[in-house]
Amino acid sequence: MSKTIRRAWLPFLNVDVPRDCDTPEKVAAFELKAGCAALKLPVPALKLDPALGEGYAISGGAITGGDTGVLYGAYAWLMAAAAGERAPESLQKPYWPLRMINCWDNADGSIERGYAGRSLWFEGGDFCYDEGRLRQLGRMLASVGLNVLCVNNVNVKAEAELLIEDYLPKLAKLADLFRPFGVRLMTSIDFSRPLAHGVGTADPLDPGVQRWWRERADAIWRAVPDFAGFLVKADSEHRPGPFTYGRTHAEGANMLARAVAPHGGVLVWRAFVYNCMQDWRDAATDRPKAAFDTYAPLDGQFDDNVILQVKYGPYDFQVREPISPTLYAMKRTRLAMELQLAQEYTGQQIDLFAMNPMWREFTEDLPPEALCAVAAVSNLGRDDNFTGHPFAAANLYGFGRYAWDPFASPEAVLRGWARLSYHLPAAQESTLTDMLMNSRAVYEKYTASLGLCWMVRPETHYGPSPSGYEFDVWGTYHRASRDAVGIDRTASGNGYVLQYPEDMRARYDTPEACPDNLKLFFHRLRYDYVMADGRTLIQRLYDDHFEGCAGAEAMGEALKTLDLPEPDKSEAAERMERQIKNAREWRDVVNTFFHRLSGADDARGRKIYE
Repeated sequence: MSKTIRRAWLPFLNVDVPRDCDTPEKVAAFELKAGCAALKLPVPALKLDPALGEGYAISGGAITGGDTGVLYGAYAWLMAAAAGERAPESLQKPYWPLRMINCWDNADGSIERGYAGRSLWFEGGDFCYDEGRLRQLGRMLASVGLNVLCVNNVNVKAEAELLIEDYLPKLAKLADLFRPFGVRLMTSIDFSRPLAHGVGTADPLDPGVQRWWRERADAIWRAVPDFAGFLVKADSEHRPGPFTYGRTHAEGANMLARAVAPHGGVLVWRAFVYNCMQDWRDAATDRPKAAFDTYAPLDGQFDDNVILQVKYGPYDFQVREPISPTLYAMKRTRLAMELQLAQEYTGQQIDLFAMNPMWREFTEDLPPEALCAVAAVSNLGRDDNFTGHPFAAANLYGFGRYAWDPFASPEAVLRGWARLSYHLPAAQESTLTDMLMNSRAVYEKYTASLGLCWMVRPETHYGPSPSGYEFDVWGTYHRASRDAVGIDRTASGNGYVLQYPEDMRARYDTPEACPDNLKLFFHRLRYDYVMADGRTLIQRLYDDHFEGCAGAEAMGEALKTLDLPEPDKSEAAERMERQIKNAREWRDVVNTFFHRLSGADDARGRKIYE
């Protein structure tokens, strides 16, 4: 194993978990012994109480927990000790029972929207991995309480058909590596797969199709008895689905759910469905309305072991979106909120973007009890530090902490990661924490402020292209003209705001009530529209982009003051240099774009290119 591989926020655990630690209780005992030796502390007693399940309690020098709870408690105790803190002594339980990472890994070793190297477990069309690295990953996931790993891309390719007999023993071996860490496996499936195996149709109401999926489920649970279930992307972005056969998504999901139900499995169905071949001339079709229109009429029709996985916003992981109205509309359906650790539209693990503050905003808007699960698209890869940018590990750590306790303070979570990862002097720890806490606001200002979306290059999703999607088929437009910008999604506009509960409609339906950071998502406004602070809209756009770029430059200076270990210091500095270049490009391109349209000069006389 490469000596350069870093263990993210667990550097004090510098001995790999041995292969004979094959249960969470054995892993917990090993980790406590190794961690306490490194920290020069007495080893606490470990007590198993199966009734606690994933919960644990720490008191009187002992850690008591259920089958996986003892492991979570051991890590909580060790990380608190390493940070110079006391572990909480009250009973601790995860807020959501299913806390999942969705990996978009392909069997050829590539990762769709992967920014941290190649796949950790695929290469050349087959499973291929370093067992030691995967035990390290299992340790990292367990230390923050994540319990399900979906190993393959939702855009399933034929060569990654993990349900066929040749793959099942290999999938079982992979499951064996993660099981001691309380992590269960899940796979993405192709809804149309029966067609490739002589069934002749994929109609979910066809008895032959139903029988084929039952047989596949029986086979996979024989190989992996604690398998978690299937993840499905259907009728979306050219993926096959029940619409082909005139069936609803409830009918499609329930067919698969009934195949896995005898084994205690779940069927996670992504609610990411929209018209991805829209004529730009069509101003009536509005992509944010699609998920609600598809799924709200189906509320109450899904089986109990179906989980509808809904993206946090109605678009697609943009820098700033309102929370998806679909999350309010499905009161009789089990829901999971889908987040994205892979920074597809938020800097691609080059630009700094810590996500916990954004997630906490969703918690404020949506009562977490509306959900039964939370999932995040992985930012993992084969790079030595697992996440490309060494600071992107804060998002993997932060997601686990959020999935366990969505009410936790983002500042406390990010400070905890910084302290565990680097043990910096107090002032430097605060500098790094402040960088992480402010990173989203900085990125938002120099890219797409005021709720503007989709101003990135269509082919790469990185870097500015204000008109890149404007005449594209994907249906994502800001419709900037010489007079105005934004889309009218009010009750008197295209009606999107009517998908929200009444109190939220009132918040968004007028420019005066609408928060500044979503004004151009919900409203079409003239450039001379006067904001509450007295600035015109165009001046606010100019100011934001200048301020965002200056913020990136300030982060670059702050980074130089941190005594980080190598190679993290060099890697962070190299990526910060790229971020500053990106910020300057965004500033100049977007300001020039709006200057050319509006003809309005910057009131502060700063350089805008003609």
